[in-house]
Amino acid sequence: MQYDVTVIGGGPSGLMAAISAAETGAKTLLIEKGQKLGTKLAISGGGRCNVTNRLPEDEVIRHIPGNGKFLYSAFSIFNNYDIIDFFENLGVGLKEEDHGRMFPISNSAQSVVQTLIDRLHTLGVTVKLNHPVEAIHYDEEAHTVILQNEKKITTKAIVIAVGGKSVPHTGSTGDGYAWAKKAGHTITELYPTEVALTSKEKFIRDRTLQGLSLRDVAVSVLNKKGKVIVTHEMDMVFTHFGVSGPAILRCSQFVVKELIKGAKKVTLQIDLLPHIYEHVLTETFTSAVQINAKKSFKNILREVTELPERMVSFLLERVEVEETTKCGNIQKDTLLHMIQLLKNFTFDVHGSLSIEKAFVTG
Repeated sequence: MQYDVTVIGGGPSGLMAAISAAETGAKTLLIEKGQKLGTKLAISGGGRCNVTNRLPEDEVIRHIPGNGKFLYSAFSIFNNYDIIDFFENLGVGLKEEDHGRMFPISNSAQSVVQTLIDRLHTLGVTVKLNHPVEAIHYDEEAHTVILQNEKKITTKAIVIAVGGKSVPHTGSTGDGYAWAKKAGHTITELYPTEVALTSKEKFIRDRTLQGLSLRDVAVSVLNKKGKVIVTHEMDMVFTHFGVSGPAILRCSQFVVKELIKGAKKVTLQIDLLPHIYEHVLTETFTSAVQINAKKSFKNILREVTELPERMVSFLLERVEVEETTKCGNIQKDTLLHMIQLLKNFTFDVHGSLSIEKAFVTG
């Protein structure tokens, strides 16, 4: 049987591509090597599915690592607001959360997957599950997709939407790179992004902060000259191997690129209290210490910062202050050192998890 468009890969891109093709009236086939469609989509956003972002187009592009301007042409056809309209017109109500992130009101990624599958059926898209592709032959008039069961499919156009090499248990094993190269595309060096970072710092090796989450901190990546490359303000978490969490994942591509350039380590700078100016923090602490001379400095530190107790204890150790030390015994230079740590806590990362454990292939 011959098709106008054959889409290989039943993930988010493949589902949207097949729907878009069918909406133009094209006879469309969607091939998926796994047992079900939308596997990666179903686990995205912690199972809630971060559908898109409501920030202005320029702001979205500004947060694309590297030169995001290449997206302007694509966004002129279908942008983040079109995605919102697309799903809401199909009955998927969306809600906006922090930083413009859009989630289904149902908090269920599976509801998004099912909506896309229902749309495929409505449009009459032919779907073949459990059909791994063995090879693709390209010709001027039509192309041939050869399945592993040796069946052949003739098609006028092919969309390769098989994903990168990240999260391979969802079916993304990098099959598409060879097919794209055969079609004449250039394949650049692959690297992990949206990935947790590893560190050899002593406090990481000792697992001092393992499992500790920090909310709404500003994480910056510094270049070798100490200049800020990028900053993301979100949550993060310390792990047994390094750091992870949304802020770290957003910054990871910039770290990985520095390592690819030959850097042995990359410095991260954490502003633990990004919504409080340093001079305000200095005034607040100076006043609190003077007024509460008989209180422990640890208690004042917790009251002012509202940081987790483990983080407070860690910071006290960094400035060499005992947990029982009274505010009246805190020297001015110690106080200034603590404020510097709160606003500019730096440590080095030395690598990342593998591309298979990343969320995205760069």
